[in-house]
Amino acid sequence: MRKSSVSRQHHATFEALRQCDAAGNEFWSARDLAPLLEYQDWRNFMQVADKARQACEQSGQAVADHFGEATKMVSIGSNAQRKVPDIHLSRYACYLIVQNGDPSKPVIANGQTYFAIQTRRQELADDAAFGQLSEDEKRLAIRNELARHNKHLAAAAADAGVESGLDFAIFQDHGYRGLYGGLSAKAIHAQKGLKKNQKILDHMGSTELAANLFRATQTEEKLRRDAVKGKQEANQTHFAVGRKVRETIHDLGGTMPENLPTPEQSIRQIESAQGRLPKKDD
Repeated sequence: MRKSSVSRQHHATFEALRQCDAAGNEFWSARDLAPLLEYQDWRNFMQVADKARQACEQSGQAVADHFGEATKMVSIGSNAQRKVPDIHLSRYACYLIVQNGDPSKPVIANGQTYFAIQTRRQELADDAAFGQLSEDEKRLAIRNELARHNKHLAAAAADAGVESGLDFAIFQDHGYRGLYGGLSAKAIHAQKGLKKNQKILDHMGSTELAANLFRATQTEEKLRRDAVKGKQEANQTHFAVGRKVRETIHDLGGTMPENLPTPEQSIRQIESAQGRLPKKDD
């Protein structure tokens, strides 16, 4: 079976395990998720879950909101059942578990990028107002969030040894090359037909901005989680994350970012039209 087919099969199985509580909130049973992720020993799976809890706490999230203590009835033969400990996992908790799982397992490797993207989609879906926004409003919302996350990414890169402005430009270029199939920031700028002083992030639609947001957030997390040190390793990490996001877009049947249309108006022009800036063309 082709790799992309295997990926889609795993992704479909992840979603098939999703349940909803009485209030309509989605969750996954850890007892169901463990064998899917090829953890037959509950104790081994709990070690991964404990690492995921720590990551959740370090990210500033309320652990109880994502890892709910529960029980589950399991068959023990002869039509008998017994109650065993379980955990009701949020989508974010599932993502943290696959991020901290054994990367040598194909299902873990597939799940790592899948849950990253699906988690972000769910975060946006949870905000009912976001779905009612126009394309321009969505662009503004994601662009602002990306600007914030780029600051966090810059801090993580600095901790890894990316020090000067030139170092950071090279670091960022590696991320773009991974996500855009080898295209550098300069090549993307040229493909969009932009002027020298125009920023490529200000000339992206919401889908393209979201892909870059995934790239930024996942690179920051990986730099810190893996305690990456040295400019070269940081650059390669950014490239690898960008390429993994690209592979996931492909597996989900999406359009490659370099093939997405460039909006007619820039972010600055949208802000000007909404009165957020003095009216001025790019």
